[in-house]
Amino acid sequence: MMDEPAVERLRAAGLRPTRQRVQLVELLFSDGHRHMTAESLHADAGAAGVQVSLATVYNTLHQFTEAGILREVVVDASRSYFDTNTGDHQHFFVENDGTLIDIPGDEIAVSGIPTPPKGHAVDRVDVVVRIRKN
Repeated sequence: MMDEPAVERLRAAGLRPTRQRVQLVELLFSDGHRHMTAESLHADAGAAGVQVSLATVYNTLHQFTEAGILREVVVDASRSYFDTNTGDHQHFFVENDGTLIDIPGDEIAVSGIPTPPKGHAVDRVDVVVRIRKN
């Protein structure tokens, strides 16, 4: 039997609740807000006995992001995280261990956002503050 909260989350986002999507939503949202890479979610899926390819995990994470279930945080050209917290916040990136830590939206201000070119609108501004453990 499929997890009803997972099914409802998918339906509310306009996505068909396939078995693999439901299983991945359950893994993503089972432990509060999380920052996951495709590789870490794939590893969690394997540990939970969920049969899914890494390519399917990547595709599904991008579908979830497009549907507004997740937010993608691009740390650099080779590394993206998927955040289950889609609310107003930014991130610290701990360079020593590659983890993200939320910064509440009211603790950081961005000013001087340039006017976008004609025919474009600012969607959002992402701030990643890089830190190191001492």
